[in-house]
Amino acid sequence: MRIALNILGAVLVFFGCMWVLQEVNVLPGSFMSGQLRWAVRGGLTVVAGTALLLWANRKQQAAV
Repeated sequence: MRIALNILGAVLVFFGCMWVLQEVNVLPGSFMSGQLRWAVRGGLTVVAGTALLLWANRKQQAAV
């Protein structure tokens, strides 16, 4: 399960970064280029992917 969550988190971070870079015209040539809504969605996707990675890799606390 941890591997699947890590893969999903990494994919979310990757695509979120791509969307942000397309919005700021670093990666032009897409229908998303220059549109602010894709930067916002990309930023939220990066945050979600990072949170998923952190959650999947947190250390389990021993039950007392």
